[in-house]
Amino acid sequence: MAKRKTDWDENKLNKWLQEGRGQGEGKEYKPWLTVTDFSSRGRCSRIKGIKTGRVHHFMADIETWYFYLLEFDEGNKIIDIREFYPLLDFDEVVQDKQDISKNLFIDKKTGCPYVLTTTFLITVKLKNGKTSYAARSVKSSKILERKTTLEKLEMERRYWQIKGVDWAIVTEKDINRDKAKNIEWALSSIHMLPDMRFNEDDIVELGSALQFRLANSTKSIRSVIADFDYDYALDTGTGLFLFRYLVAVKAIKIDMETPIDLNAPANSIQIVRDMEEGMRSAGG
Repeated sequence: MAKRKTDWDENKLNKWLQEGRGQGEGKEYKPWLTVTDFSSRGRCSRIKGIKTGRVHHFMADIETWYFYLLEFDEGNKIIDIREFYPLLDFDEVVQDKQDISKNLFIDKKTGCPYVLTTTFLITVKLKNGKTSYAARSVKSSKILERKTTLEKLEMERRYWQIKGVDWAIVTEKDINRDKAKNIEWALSSIHMLPDMRFNEDDIVELGSALQFRLANSTKSIRSVIADFDYDYALDTGTGLFLFRYLVAVKAIKIDMETPIDLNAPANSIQIVRDMEEGMRSAGG
């Protein structure tokens, strides 16, 4: 597990609160924990979110993988993803804690209690326009046998139950890594978009043309993309970028559960929506 760089005390707690950590929504949210707060013991990452427009912080691959599943959100219902959400009012909310060993969660040098966090607090927009919330604790299955981990999870469970928020544990067994990697591959095209020499009309026109070719060809996806670059006198790789973008904005549908195979027949791809609708859906 990651190790805090410095001791935890009341001064640091107040400093983080003054910084606005754990507060705000969407682009304005500041996670309670960031990658700079810990000594590196794993693969930390910072990822620019598409739904939120801000940088998200993750301390382990499993958190990153799950984030991509939330970010792609097949039903487009998720409108906000807040990582390392602090349970700042835990003591006020959870009255029944006599059987909880809270001394496991204090700084041994200062005696200051740590602030409990839940890996993700997810905001979902319902059909009636209202919002609902879901809390997810993402943990490696290997550490679920540890007493401290189980104690912490029980504290989270009680907190969210009282709050009336759906809470669950997610492990690597619940995450399709191939799908997460496919989503990362596709969504990176949205971040690349500002660097491409195309305006919105160009993207709509070219994306629609590539959609048509994919739907009406028995060649491989790779071959269709290469021919597209040649016929439109585009730089090599432009067609592949557009293909990734079509996947990202859900204008085409492919099997995301297994590694994407560019040698598969192009007409195996399902056209889901036109480019303009896809770009609106993705906020493009």
